[in-house]
Amino acid sequence: MMRSTGRLTTAVVGAALLLGCVSGPASSHPGDAGDSDGAFGSAGKRVLVFSKTAGFRHDSIPEGVEAVRQLGTDGGFTVDATEDAGAFTDRNLRRYDAVVFLSTTGDVLDAAQQQAFEGYIRHGGGYVGVHAAADTEYDWAFYGGLVGAYFQSHPAIQPATVNVEDRAHPATSQLAPTWDRTDEWYNYRSNPRDRAHVLASLDESSYTGGTMNGDHPIAWCQNYQGGRAFYTGTGHTKESYAEPAFRAHLLGGIRWAVGDAQADCRPENGYRPLFDGTATSLEGWRQAGPGSFDLADDGTLTSSGGMGLLWYATSGFTSYSVKLDWKMAGASGDDNSGVFVGFPSSDDPWSAVDNGYEIQIDATDVPEKTTGSVYGFRSADLKKRDRALNPPGEWNTYEIRVEGERLRVWLNGVQINDFRNTDPARSLRDGHLGIQNHGADDQVSFRDIRLKELPAKGN
Repeated sequence: MMRSTGRLTTAVVGAALLLGCVSGPASSHPGDAGDSDGAFGSAGKRVLVFSKTAGFRHDSIPEGVEAVRQLGTDGGFTVDATEDAGAFTDRNLRRYDAVVFLSTTGDVLDAAQQQAFEGYIRHGGGYVGVHAAADTEYDWAFYGGLVGAYFQSHPAIQPATVNVEDRAHPATSQLAPTWDRTDEWYNYRSNPRDRAHVLASLDESSYTGGTMNGDHPIAWCQNYQGGRAFYTGTGHTKESYAEPAFRAHLLGGIRWAVGDAQADCRPENGYRPLFDGTATSLEGWRQAGPGSFDLADDGTLTSSGGMGLLWYATSGFTSYSVKLDWKMAGASGDDNSGVFVGFPSSDDPWSAVDNGYEIQIDATDVPEKTTGSVYGFRSADLKKRDRALNPPGEWNTYEIRVEGERLRVWLNGVQINDFRNTDPARSLRDGHLGIQNHGADDQVSFRDIRLKELPAKGN
């Protein structure tokens, strides 16, 4: 924020994984603290890989199990692997922060085991489905909702282009906007887009055999009946599990599922891009004041130089939801930026300060001037903010919703602020928006600024 004052350090809760990895059967840790009615992960993050098959069996399963074990070693979480459905009991599942269904097929759990797994999810457990996990348990409605969509068919293994739709989620944040790779590309019986948050989709024009009419999700996430569910349709081939990009994709999905990273996994439909990572999409924006934003080849804007504002000048908005992804560069979280809304058209950056409102990005100021606050007017709910916030170096997503003179803020899908303008000299209906470059030493990056106009409402 411009005209910043003194700073007080506040705690920033960042997710951290404990070091070390133990691999073995699901029954190899009797007496673990997770056997009691404690919180998930009370003794460190633990993941169960389940790869039982009652139909087609993928020959890549051993490579997949070994890859998850290696990811656990590198990422600091414990990995157990089993094909014994007897592991699905209330007591045993409490030991795990997430269960990976690794190319399971057919009916792999009986009624009692299904009931135990439903209870595990409803009490906050995590699910990761890989490839043929969508070819599993067709008669279990709970599982169908959890995985998001069932398998229908697939063409021959071939190269295809994956369009990465969400580049803030840890499963896709390390990927380029397009991802070219070879795999067995599933068609699904339904489109999960209205129920889940799509992370990546297939370009059906880039290969033969796609049957989803040009809207072909291939990876998605959702908050489901109290738990977290991530699914990726990739991972058929043995070679997949040696690919650095695929391994990063899988690791990010696991990190989110175990609660080690945060993301907005609400369904997202109806938004249009204001900035999509291309230089062409910046043509509607103007820089007010000194400084600038540097556009990287991967479609990321990063603030540089002196203080100012990059604002969308093509049109204003009166009732809308704007979403954008942002990341602090510095390890301390002391970088400074923000998103301005509700200011009139002007090439003077101080006009936004004096007439609009800033949703702050700065973790080390007083509460009403830290990340998620309406700067100088209303603090975020700090407990919710801290639980939802990813640490510096990782991506976060804001949703800023303006309806009349009401402004609400979501961080990674969690509502953290609700503010109403009562100042007659300001109006949120003066609907321009912009991102701040605060100063030469403050580096904050942005991606994928998109907007959905909402029905007009009163105060």
